[in-house]
Amino acid sequence: MSDTTQAGDEIPTELARLRSSIDNIDAALVHLLAERFKCTQQVGELKAARHLPAADPAREERQVARLRALADEAGLDPVFAEKFLSFIIAEVIHHHERIAAGGE
Repeated sequence: MSDTTQAGDEIPTELARLRSSIDNIDAALVHLLAERFKCTQQVGELKAARHLPAADPAREERQVARLRALADEAGLDPVFAEKFLSFIIAEVIHHHERIAAGGE
C-alpha cells in the first residue's frame, strides 16, 4: 500500500504518523497473540496428557467477565472485546481438541 491519496497527493504527515502507529500496534498484537498461543499450546498438551476436556466453560466465563471489565476500564467496547476473546477461545479449543486427538 502506498502513502498517496487517490488524487496522487502526498498523505498528510499526521495521517502517515497515525498509520505508522497503527502498523506498529498491529505488529505488537500479532506477536502477543503468538505468545498467547504458545502458552495455550502447552496448556493443551497438559490437558491431553491428563485426559482433561479441551474446553473449560467456567474458566472461559471468568475470562470473558475479566476481559469485559478490562475493556470497559480502557474505553473499549466490552461487546467487541468479548467477541474477540470468544474467537480466540474457539481457536484454542480447536487446537486442544487436535492435540488430544494426537494431531498437534
